[in-house]
Amino acid sequence: MSAATRRGGSLTHPARTGVALVLPAIAFVVVFVFVPLVAAVGISFTNLPLIGPWEFVGLDNYLLAFTDPVFGRSILYTLVYTLIVTFPILALGYALAVVVRSNRRGSTLLRTIFFLPYVIGLTTISFIALLEAQPDSGAINVVLAWLGITDGSTAWLVNGPLATGLTCALVIWGVSGLTMVLLMSAMQGVPREVYESAELDGASWWKTEWNVTIPMIRRAIAMSVIISVIGSFLAFTQFFILTQGGPGSETTTVVMAVFRRAFIDLQLGSATAMSLLLVLLTGLVTAVQMLMLREKD
Repeated sequence: MSAATRRGGSLTHPARTGVALVLPAIAFVVVFVFVPLVAAVGISFTNLPLIGPWEFVGLDNYLLAFTDPVFGRSILYTLVYTLIVTFPILALGYALAVVVRSNRRGSTLLRTIFFLPYVIGLTTISFIALLEAQPDSGAINVVLAWLGITDGSTAWLVNGPLATGLTCALVIWGVSGLTMVLLMSAMQGVPREVYESAELDGASWWKTEWNVTIPMIRRAIAMSVIISVIGSFLAFTQFFILTQGGPGSETTTVVMAVFRRAFIDLQLGSATAMSLLLVLLTGLVTAVQMLMLREKD
């Protein structure tokens, strides 16, 4: 065998080709995920401030996180917020997917309308909600007063329960479009013959959805729920814009608590420890979800 043939064979070897293809991705993960994670673990064992000297403090930051009442309340509030928004996002997304899953006339327009809030983004719609929730000039109070529900001067963002309700409604409306797209794609993959068999058996629409559609899109439902829960655990933008975590700390999520510790209290070591605890909590909840929602043989 000539040298040229040997060189050509080595370049086209499946194992070498595979390594060459995945090497950029591995380098990306190492540089932007693994190295920062190791650095974060190291920082969490120090009292590193944003500016100034630092020293090793061991597990003090973790002990402080477990005993910090604000951090504890933020975890509880985040869990409650997650429970409030997860099922409505799934239910509304499923309902929208049912409406637009066919190729009937107007379905494309409806898909665009329903998905538009997600495309606009939580940042933009949060700023819009901030303007429309003002007690004297916001459209929310104007509409509710016209309907006779309120007197038109409700201060939505300075009351904890009202601010939470407004934020949850905003998130449900803004995020359901993503769930709609995920479930709609899965629904369109269900063979038409299955529905025809159900019709021949005399199954009603509801029985067909419950016994045919939902079981066959179980993976998409599980993925939608996991995405929704992780997003709720990491909620920050909408609360930062609308309430700043207030009044007091009533609407402070975990990420908001970490933000305050890092950039207001200027304690990066403590904030990093809190962040790592959040990562562990999110991973644990995700693992439990995957176990609960996994398909059985």
